[in-house]
Amino acid sequence: MTLLELENVAVAYGRIEALHGISLTVNEGEVVALIGANGAGKTTTMRAISGTRSLASGKITFNGEDISKLRADLRVVRGLCQSPEGRQIFPGMTVMENLDMGAYTRRDTAGIAADLDRVLTLFPRLAERRKQAGGTLSGGEQQMLAVGRALMSRPKLLLLDEPSMGLAPLVIRQIFDIITEINQQGTTILLVEQNAQQALSRAHRGYVLETGQIVKEGSGQDLLHDPSVKEAYLGVA
Repeated sequence: MTLLELENVAVAYGRIEALHGISLTVNEGEVVALIGANGAGKTTTMRAISGTRSLASGKITFNGEDISKLRADLRVVRGLCQSPEGRQIFPGMTVMENLDMGAYTRRDTAGIAADLDRVLTLFPRLAERRKQAGGTLSGGEQQMLAVGRALMSRPKLLLLDEPSMGLAPLVIRQIFDIITEINQQGTTILLVEQNAQQALSRAHRGYVLETGQIVKEGSGQDLLHDPSVKEAYLGVA
């Protein structure tokens, strides 16, 4: 079943068009990777999906509903939640307060408690630091907190924007292992990532974005072994 579909989506910043009519789909249960260089339009794509950037044209359908003009907060209620680039946690709030903010649209007390238990099981480091201010955590711990906060909304589709940015290689592997586990537990994921090796090795399918256009798509493994992708994004000539 198709959970998310973008049809000919264009996004502009003033007179500058950042996305030139892109189309992509995410099916229920998948991990889909969107890779590309800096400035390719990856984060703009995520902003368009989450509703923080308006469309110039095109259509976004989520779970069978046209959400092209739906407010960002209502998209969260529908089950679409983003862990943004740069983490953007609340630095003066504790780990627990940050996680509570992820569930701000919900009223199901028992469900929130169950999801909190799930997040603290996925990220035991957060459980150890539950009373610590978010701004005092390491970069890897802040990334865990950003993903955990998004999971507290119980999303049908989790948007992950550059989860490995600025992290040490060992922490990157740990984050991607957890991303795989989250998907195996039933959460569909759209992953925007510059670390093409990790992203494509974990993804069911992937898209390559260059200067606002989708130039290639395929299974994660096919893209991982595609000569042009290897040369451009994996450093293999």
